[in-house]
Amino acid sequence: MKRIITNGITNLEPLPGSGEWYWGSDYASNDLYEAEELFRSGHPIDKNRLILVHCPEGMVYEPIRTKPGQYLGRPVYHDGQIVLLLVDFPKKEICILTFREAEKTTKPLAVLPLSIVADCYNLMLEASPLMLTRSAHDNQFQIIWPERRDFAIEDHEFFEFLEGNRLYTSVWYEDPDYREELLVRDYDTGELLERIPGSFRQMPDGQKWLLV
Repeated sequence: MKRIITNGITNLEPLPGSGEWYWGSDYASNDLYEAEELFRSGHPIDKNRLILVHCPEGMVYEPIRTKPGQYLGRPVYHDGQIVLLLVDFPKKEICILTFREAEKTTKPLAVLPLSIVADCYNLMLEASPLMLTRSAHDNQFQIIWPERRDFAIEDHEFFEFLEGNRLYTSVWYEDPDYREELLVRDYDTGELLERIPGSFRQMPDGQKWLLV
């Protein structure tokens, strides 16, 4: 049995598409949106920690040590490297960073003004392709970076991946039995092109499966 020193982070999740990386966070101030709510109401934010664990050897990395007022979101794996999302509330910035295992370095990929989003509700990175996205309360799905797109979506609909000019989302229903569909939308217009019955899953090695 291997002993992996994580300094208290004991819940790890696979990083989809990598096949060999896991990540975990301590959620010191809950999720990114709740940390933002604390900051806006004048309460201090307990900065969170995020670790990366490489398998099979179990090497642990802490790619960035946050400062007061900074908070990390969910990372993604894209083009052979890990991409991190950090919001610096005092500086009012959204930072997208890349971690390189070989050099053990973290470098900025993009820095965006926090004002570009109404809030951090469901603000997250996606890796198919690399994008910063946000799912708002009012059935709006937004691509924030590297270009801006706004889509009206259905209840219980969420982004899966983008392939060419086709945006794929999943939606679930209880009518009355539970079921799922994969929806295909036009990336430029948001028009619904196709509904495909089945449950979409992205496997740890990056394969895309539709369970029917």
